[in-house]
Amino acid sequence: MRVAVETVAKGAAQAAVTGNTAQPGTGRVTRTDTDTDTGTGSVTRTGTGRVAEAAAGKSAAPTASCRAARPRADALRNRERIVSAARELFVEFGPDVALDDVARRAGVGNATLYRNFPDRAALTHEVVLAVTSRTTLRAEEAVAAESDPFAALSRFVHAAADERIGALCPMISGVFDKDHPDLLAERDRLEEAVAGLVSRAQSAGRLRTDIAVGDVLVALSQLTRPLPGIACQGIDRFTHRHLQLFLDGLETPARSELPGSAATLEDLRRS
Repeated sequence: MRVAVETVAKGAAQAAVTGNTAQPGTGRVTRTDTDTDTGTGSVTRTGTGRVAEAAAGKSAAPTASCRAARPRADALRNRERIVSAARELFVEFGPDVALDDVARRAGVGNATLYRNFPDRAALTHEVVLAVTSRTTLRAEEAVAAESDPFAALSRFVHAAADERIGALCPMISGVFDKDHPDLLAERDRLEEAVAGLVSRAQSAGRLRTDIAVGDVLVALSQLTRPLPGIACQGIDRFTHRHLQLFLDGLETPARSELPGSAATLEDLRRS
C-alpha cells in the first residue's frame, strides 16, 4: 500500500513539473503540454508525442498549407495552358475545333481539360475574356509608352496582333453567352481604350477623320486570323507587314475616298 501511494505521488510531482497529467487509479501519466525550444539545438516535444527538429541549420518540414499550395499552382498553370492552346486553335481552325485537340496541344489529359471547363461554351468564354483583357492592357501600355498619338495607335495595333485578337471572333458567332457580365465589362474596357487611341490621334491631326473605332477593330480581327480550316504554315510572318500597310492607309492626308461610312461600335453590335 505504501509503495502504491509513493508511486502515485511521484507521478503527480512529475506532472506538476512537466505539465503531464496523472490518470487516477491507473498509475499512467498522459503528456498534455509542449516543452520549449531554447534555441540551443534541443528537441521540441509536442502534445501528440511527435518530435520536431528545431536545431540550427535544419529547416523545418513544409507545412500542410505549403504542401496544399503546390497542386493549386499546378492547376493554375494547366488552366493557363488550356486557354492559350484554345486561343491558338480557335484562331487557326475556328471555334468548333475538337476539345481533344485543345487538350493535346496544351499537354494535359482530357480529364484535366473537362475539370477546368465542363463544356465548349465555358472554354470559349474564358478564351474571349482572356484575350479581351490582355488586349486592353496592350492599349494602356501603348498610351504610356508613346507621346505621339498615332505612334501609340500603331504600337497598339501590332501588340494586339501578337495577342491573337482574332480569337475574339467567336464572340460574334453566338456559340456562348456573349452578354455575360464579365465579358460585357471587359469589352467595354477594350472599346473605351481603343476609342481613346483613335480620338487622340484624330485630335492631333494624324489620323484620317473618315474612320471610326469599329474600322480599327474589324481590320485587326480580319488581319490576325487566317481562314479557318486551312494549313497556312508560317502565315503569321506576314501579319505585321499587312498591318503596317493598313496603318499607312490611316494616316493623313488621306490618299483616297473610302466607300461607305465609318464603322462604329454600334454598327459592330448590330452585325
